[in-house]
Amino acid sequence: MKILLLGKNGQVGWELQRSLAPLGDLTALDRSTVNDLCGDLADLDALRKTIRLINPQIIVNAAAYTAVDKAESEPELADRVNGRATQVLAEEAAALEAWLVHYSTDYVFNGEGSTPWSETAAVSPVNHYGASKLLGEQAIIASNCKYLIFRTSWVYGARGNNFAKTMLRLAKDRETLSVIADQIGAPTGADLIADVTALAIQHILQRPELAGLYHLAAAGEVSWHGYASHVIDFAKANGEALAVKEIKSIETVAYPTPARRPLNSRLDTQKLRDNFSLHLPDWQSGVTRMLREVLNK
Repeated sequence: MKILLLGKNGQVGWELQRSLAPLGDLTALDRSTVNDLCGDLADLDALRKTIRLINPQIIVNAAAYTAVDKAESEPELADRVNGRATQVLAEEAAALEAWLVHYSTDYVFNGEGSTPWSETAAVSPVNHYGASKLLGEQAIIASNCKYLIFRTSWVYGARGNNFAKTMLRLAKDRETLSVIADQIGAPTGADLIADVTALAIQHILQRPELAGLYHLAAAGEVSWHGYASHVIDFAKANGEALAVKEIKSIETVAYPTPARRPLNSRLDTQKLRDNFSLHLPDWQSGVTRMLREVLNK
């Protein structure tokens, strides 16, 4: 079985290289061109040509335009990568009768209220990044290809930059940190996303009726302030020399950004857990494991 992975060097893509490798003959690409194969989602013609050259049974798209604030000033590029390129993937998957696995975001919702979003909840993005990701979802569904779409949120990985690493870096030099406390979600590890993806692929190959849209996030919920507090408390308990003495709570309005952020990023994962007989661990266990790796504890 041939598997094509796009976005191999992103946080999720890096973990997918590990989790997908046992499932088949894996070709993993980034934006560069190697042996006439190109994984650059901004180059639609090269992308289409690459898929036809590889002729995969499964396409896993972990590539995306993810610069949330920059998308407000680069809407055309965000739409091209997150919308039109996804349409190309879906069209080619349909033509090959291949599966397409794609990742989306809680940013397709308006972020209001406190109820976890279900897969059937009305979509209404509050920023252009969310709107571009919604275009990708809609293109996949309209293509009639076989697909899995995983909406996830607050993704982090031990590799690359993440919120926890930023907090640790700032905590070494500052006595006070100010962190937003009115945005609520569940930090979700790239390793968890990759492992669930591999498991789900094995299921759908046996039971194609499980195709569709799913919400994938770690269990529990926390604010960015609570997340930061967990990170700092763990680091201090494990002997890290930090200058920080106080983590102040602030509201989103006190930290204006070009793109609006949803306050409610909670995702209801019941459908995923039921259909694939999964247990999703609490967010703390994944973050703690990542911190042990980052801090070599």
